[in-house]
Amino acid sequence: EARAARQSHRLRKIRFLAPPQRLEPVRVAEQAVAAHGQGHGIARLPVAAGGLQRPAHVGLGQGRQQRLRLGKDAHAEDQRVREGLRRGACAHARARHGPQAHDHVALLLFIFVGACFSSCSDDNCDGPAATEKTLFMYFPWSNNLTSYFETNIADMETAISQHGLRGERVLVFFSSSSDEARLFEITCEGHACQRVTLKEYTNPPFTTAEGIASILNDVKTFAPASEYAMTIGCHGMGWVPVNSTRARAVSTYKYHWESPNGPMTRFFGGTSSAYQTDITTLAEGIERAGMYMEYILFDDCYMATVEVAYDLRHVTGHLIASTCEMMAYGMPYAEIGQYLLGDTDYEAICQEFYDFYSTYSTPCGTLSVTDCSRLDELAALMYEINTRCEYEGRAEEELQDLDGYRPTIFFDFGDYVRHLCDDVQLTVTFEELLARTVTCKTHTGQYYTNLSGAGTDGSGAYPIHTFSGLTISDPSTGHPLASVTDRNNTAWYQATH
Repeated sequence: EARAARQSHRLRKIRFLAPPQRLEPVRVAEQAVAAHGQGHGIARLPVAAGGLQRPAHVGLGQGRQQRLRLGKDAHAEDQRVREGLRRGACAHARARHGPQAHDHVALLLFIFVGACFSSCSDDNCDGPAATEKTLFMYFPWSNNLTSYFETNIADMETAISQHGLRGERVLVFFSSSSDEARLFEITCEGHACQRVTLKEYTNPPFTTAEGIASILNDVKTFAPASEYAMTIGCHGMGWVPVNSTRARAVSTYKYHWESPNGPMTRFFGGTSSAYQTDITTLAEGIERAGMYMEYILFDDCYMATVEVAYDLRHVTGHLIASTCEMMAYGMPYAEIGQYLLGDTDYEAICQEFYDFYSTYSTPCGTLSVTDCSRLDELAALMYEINTRCEYEGRAEEELQDLDGYRPTIFFDFGDYVRHLCDDVQLTVTFEELLARTVTCKTHTGQYYTNLSGAGTDGSGAYPIHTFSGLTISDPSTGHPLASVTDRNNTAWYQATH
C-alpha cells in the first residue's frame, strides 16, 4: 500500500510536469486574439492534416477525403510509435532496476517530449508566427498592364495606410518583366507603408502548376496564416484554354486586348500564350500548395463564368470577378481594399466598385461574388435541365450577350436557362439556387468592349437588359478563339451534359 501511494504521488507529479498538448498555429492565433480582444469576426478555417485548409461546409472529393484520412492515420501511427518506445523503455528499466525505475523513465520521457514541443514552438524553429489572414496579390507578367499594376499596388497601400492592418499581412508577387519578379510585403507603421522584399525570382515558372505551387509555398513560408485570400491581376479570357490562343497564331481574329482603338481593357496572364495560364492549372497549383482561398478575386476580363467557378470550386470559397471586360485601371483598391481584409465584406466590395465605375470616364463595369460551394448542386440541377430541355433551333440573338465577340462566346447564365427551360417549377428551382450561388452582383447600364467597331453605336458599349452575375458558353455556336470542342471539354460541360 505504501508503494502504491508513493507511485500515485509520483504519477500526479508526472501529470503536473507534462506539457500541454501542442496547438496548431491557427488555434494559437485564435487564442491570442481572444485573449487580447482583437477579434474581427474572422471565420477560422480548420487545418486538415495533409490537405487543404477549408471551411467545414465545403465538400471534399473522394481523393481529398482519402488524403485527410491518411494524414490522420499517420498522426495516429506516430502516437502508437511514441507509446511503444515509452513502454519498451519502461519494461527494459524494470528488468534491470526493478519496478521503481518505471516511474523515473516515464518522467524522463515526458520531460524530453515536453522539451521538444516547447523548443519547436519557438519562432526560430517554426518560422514566422501564424497570423489571422494573408492576402496575396498576384501580378504575373502581362506585357502592357505593368503600369496599371503599379497603380493597383499603390491604391492598396492607400487603403492600408488609411485603415491599417488588424492581424493581416499583405504579400505581393509582381513581375516587372517577362523574366524578373519579386515577392514583397506591404507593411504599415502608423500611416506610412513600406515594401519589404522577401524574395526575387528569375524566369519564374508561373504558367505551370508546379511553378504556381512553388510561389504559393513561398507565401506560406513568409506569411503563414489561418486564412488565405488571393487577387490576380492580368488579362483574362474566362475558360478559354491557352492551346486555343496558340492555335490562333495565323488567325485574323483579335482578342479584346489587341485592339488599338478605344480605352484599354484587361487569359489569365499576358498577351501571348507563353505567359498565359489555364484555370485548371491555377486550381492544381493551389491544391498542390495545400492552400484554400477564402476568395479569389480576378482583376481580369471575362472571369465570372460558371465554367471558371466550377473549375475552382475545390480551392476557393468565393469567386469575385467580372462577366465582361475589365477596364485597364482594374479594381479600385483604394476604395475596396479595407473590405478585402479582415472580415471580407462582399456587398461593400460590389457597392464601391459600382460607385467608382458608374462615374468613370468610360462608365461601364460588372462584378459578382459567387459562392463556389454551391457549384456541385448547381451542376446537378443543370444536368437535369439539359436532360429535359433542348436549345436547338432557338434564336441566339434573343439572349443577353456580355462580350463583343461575334459569334458571341459569353452569354448571361440566368437568361440562357430562362430561354432553355420550359418547365416552370424547374425554372423556379434554378432561379432560387442561382440566387444562393451568386450572393452579390452589380452592373452599370452598359458594358464595354475594346474590340474595334463594337457596340450598338460603334462606341464599344452594349446595353445590359438582364444580369445574373455569371456567364455560360453553352449556347455559343463556336468562335475561332473559343471552339465548341474546347467548350465541350470543360469540366462544367462534362458534368452537365
